[in-house]
Amino acid sequence: MRTVRPRAGSLAYYPRKRAKDIIPKYQSWPQYDGQPMLQGFAGYKAGMTHVIMIDDHKKSPTEGKEIMVPVTVIEIPPMTVAAIRVYVKDTYGKHPLTEVWAENTEALTGRITKAKTNNAAKATEKINAAIEDVVEVMVLMYTKPTALTGVPKKVPDLMEIRVAGGSAADRFAYALSILGTEIEMSSLFADGQFADITGITKGKGFNGAVKRFGITLRKRKHSRAKKTRHIGTLGPWHPHHVRWQVPMAGQMGFQQRTEFNKRIIKIGDNPDEINPAGGFLHYGLVRGNYVLIKGSIPGPAKRLVRIRSATRMGEQKVQTPVVEFVSLQSKQG
Repeated sequence: MRTVRPRAGSLAYYPRKRAKDIIPKYQSWPQYDGQPMLQGFAGYKAGMTHVIMIDDHKKSPTEGKEIMVPVTVIEIPPMTVAAIRVYVKDTYGKHPLTEVWAENTEALTGRITKAKTNNAAKATEKINAAIEDVVEVMVLMYTKPTALTGVPKKVPDLMEIRVAGGSAADRFAYALSILGTEIEMSSLFADGQFADITGITKGKGFNGAVKRFGITLRKRKHSRAKKTRHIGTLGPWHPHHVRWQVPMAGQMGFQQRTEFNKRIIKIGDNPDEINPAGGFLHYGLVRGNYVLIKGSIPGPAKRLVRIRSATRMGEQKVQTPVVEFVSLQSKQG
């Protein structure tokens, strides 16, 4: 009897090629109409543990009872606002108008080459003159990996984060007020809030169709040419080419992926509350601020992950989780 089953391997993510950068990029941001605020943050993945919390999900079979929830720990040292970048839109699309840089950006010496002339007052006047045409206000923020012991890198990661809320003039005024200052994640997100987590997945290099798409091995009679792990067919005769839906060998992993609506269980500043005995595998001990995210997130330990306000929030109600226990048991095995 012929085995009938659904196709193996998702067609949702194409092209399956390596990410251009270790820093994830966002093409869209959630709508927001309140007071001006930043819509993102970044940290470094430390590892996973589990917590015991009260199930506050309405109509759940375990509502009001203690449940075990796996959580991912992300270390989140403060980020610094290095510059303001505003965008205008014309018939050719959206493009930057100019940038206003902070005075003290010596930490970015190993990351970028700054322009020799940095006239912040002149750039501010140019933006104020064209404020009616401004469609986006972004800030350039960078992380501080030197504050971590689990991440071996010292060069900061620089990224764009959107300023949302109010008019363009309000957003630009808010961006000027935080230029050159340090921002804590606790000022942007709260316990129980939902967020989108984006990271670059663990790279696995060049792999075949069996590992990459989960196709079955060929039977003995059909693999006499020593092609046990090859696909049985390259597709139909017409169209007369190999279609992109055919599972083929290629790059696996090291691709940007976003997990939507991940719940923030806790944002804390005392690492002794979450550090397991012996530290996290391949990371060590968390030394500063941290955030617990429900479930798993893309990427290996030490990798940069970005946190964005949820774009698909819907009708979900935000309420503060009641965490009663955090596992500090050794993860060494």
